[in-house]
Parts: sequence; C-alpha cells; structure tokens
Amino acid sequence: MNQGMKLEVFEEANTYCLFDKNEIKNFSSRMLSAQYWQEKNAITGSAQGRGTTWFIQYNDKKSNQSKHWVLRHYYRGGLIGKIINDSYLFTTQKNTRAAREFDLLALMQELSLPAPKPIAYRVIRQGLFYQADLLSSRIENSQDLVAILSKQSISNDLWKKIGETIKHFHDHNIYHHDLNAHNILIDEQKNVFLIDFDRGEVRASNQSVWQKNNIARLQRSFLKEIKQHPNFYWQMESWRLLLEGYLSY
Repeated sequence: MNQGMKLEVFEEANTYCLFDKNEIKNFSSRMLSAQYWQEKNAITGSAQGRGTTWFIQYNDKKSNQSKHWVLRHYYRGGLIGKIINDSYLFTTQKNTRAAREFDLLALMQELSLPAPKPIAYRVIRQGLFYQADLLSSRIENSQDLVAILSKQSISNDLWKKIGETIKHFHDHNIYHHDLNAHNILIDEQKNVFLIDFDRGEVRASNQSVWQKNNIARLQRSFLKEIKQHPNFYWQMESWRLLLEGYLSY
C-alpha cells in the first residue's frame, strides 16, 4: 500500500501524526489545526456539515508549488454527538477514525479511484479517549452535486457517469458509509469524484447487500434534497439514468 507516498510518523507527548513526506517537507502537528492556517491567512473557504471543513491554499516555498488541501476535524453524529461531540474511545492507533480513513484513501489512490489523496492525520489522546483530524487533497474546480442541481440540470450522460463511477468503487469492494449527493463532486471537465470516506471500508465482494443499501441511501438523499430546495433539478428519470450507468459499467 501507499505506493508513491513517503509516510513518516511524528509523535510528541499525547499526539500521534502520520504524514506524506512527499507532500509536506517541514511537518508540524499544528498543520492539522484550523488555527495554524488562519494565522497564515491560508484559509480560502469552508463548508458546513457536522463541523466546519476548511479549504486551504498552502504555498510551499521549498517546492515552489501551491498546495490545495482540505482539513476536517472528526465529529460524532446523532444523539451521542450532542453529548460527546468529538471524542472517541481509543483502542489502537490503527483503529482510529483518522487512521482508517487515511489508509482507505491511500488504497484508493493505488487503485486509481477518483477520490481525494491523503496528506496527513493527527490523533490526540486524552485518557481513554482521542480526538482526530485529517488533511487531504482538494478536488480543484469542483462543486458537490447538491450545489449544482440547486441551480441547473445536468446531462443524461453525466447522470450515467455518476452511476458508472459509483459502480467502479463497488467493483473494488469500497464501501462508502455516507453515500449522498453532497459527497459526489463534479469538476469543470465533468469528472466525477466521491469524497468523505469516514467509516468507509473494504467489504467482501460476495455480499451484494451492502452495495444495494449504498445505492438506496443515495436515492434517499436525493428525495431529502427535493424537500429542502424549492428548485432542485432531480426527478425519477434522473435516477433511472444513474442506475443505467451503474448497471452497465
């Protein structure tokens, strides 16, 4: 795994980090905090979900390259998230939310799947619990599918391409825990990407039930968005086209 990446561990006190040395030459654990980038005026935008996702533009003087990254702090969902918020029970380092998502993203890079590239993650221990952050590459010049469909329709071919892309992940046994319209990105060249693989994993190829449930979850998200947006360019014909692409891939 991790072909093309040079992974290094950084540890201090109760903090553990793993980062790609090819992407970050002078690593600091503070790079996994929004405050660090705010101090450098490197925050270019944000998105709201359970928490805030930060978009970063980092000008690396050593490589003379501009890096475009996404920083996300892990938050709990549901009722328990209102109580514990962002703390998780620590068992092993490799089993933390950040480590598992980082490893899955690295695997998908090897498989040439259209998903973000992992850059670094941080786990901070606090007694029996931990908090975590993930830094990954940003899909440039892209919008999520909800943002697009709130303004305009998309072509029949693009609907089919979305279905084909999801099937491509499923054919590699990649399970997306929260497959919804917000986690599908389209760039200016009409390329399709999937993002946010928290709690995603590789699943057995002979268990097609999870794949059907994944698709059903996506359909529910479209039906939910229709109720929330007065003009949302999705209808059952759109869904039929998406399934046609999925089943024909």
